Amino acid sequence: MAIPVGSKAPDFTLKSKNASGLADVKLSNNFGKKNTVLLFFPLAFTGVCTTEMCDVTAGLAQYSSLNADVIGVSVDSPFAQEAWAQKEKIGITLASDLNKKTAEAYGTLLSDLVGLGSVSARAAFVIDKDGVVQYSEQTPTPKELPNLSAVKETLARLK
Repeated sequence: MAIPVGSKAPDFTLKSKNASGLADVKLSNNFGKKNTVLLFFPLAFTGVCTTEMCDVTAGLAQYSSLNADVIGVSVDSPFAQEAWAQKEKIGITLASDLNKKTAEAYGTLLSDLVGLGSVSARAAFVIDKDGVVQYSEQTPTPKELPNLSAVKETLARLK
């Protein structure tokens, strides 16, 4: 079960791959500066995940105008995430939770997905500049997208 609204967001440092190499993505780097939208998704190169990340990329300017960074998190390696981002033109930061500790800390780790082992559930969190969860949603199944309108409404209240 995803951590509830009002919780202190567990900080993390995850790896992301971009043209200049591996980089650290640290949640607390936004504290005091920006809100953060954290999107957990099961696996790169899958249909629903591709739809979600491409839709969010298409609306990235709106998230920026709401003073928010968007970070997508999955258990894929940063190298697989980068290949997927290049193939699909995904423009948000993708962070690798290869050891699954961040999904576990946020309460989104599924023990098994169709025999593939543990992956993150699909979930969305809005974390304010103080590091407090202001929106928390885990979808009933990985095939369902989170309510991104509710995410944006939450950000608009925080601005």
